[in-house]
Amino acid sequence: MTAAEVRAALDPKLAYNTVLTVLSRLHDKGKVTRQASGRAYAYQAVTDHATLTAWRMQQLLDADDDRAAVLTRFHGTLSADDAAVLVALIARDQTDQP
Repeated sequence: MTAAEVRAALDPKLAYNTVLTVLSRLHDKGKVTRQASGRAYAYQAVTDHATLTAWRMQQLLDADDDRAAVLTRFHGTLSADDAAVLVALIARDQTDQP
């Protein structure tokens, strides 16, 4: 939902900026995700632990200037089973490409 949709669903008397501030803070804490929707963002609640963990990992990766170094170090900490899962996911993504 966009901030305007959240506002309408909760209480149209709420200030739009207040709703937007709360949604932004929830996003900063990883409690909601957001995607561009026209000139605004559409927000969605994070409903499972795996999604929240993945979001946190992405935030940490985005915060570092040397993504390759971070990924290399991360790869070095993976168990063989975890590495196999990532290899399978990457292979699947590559076969799904047109």
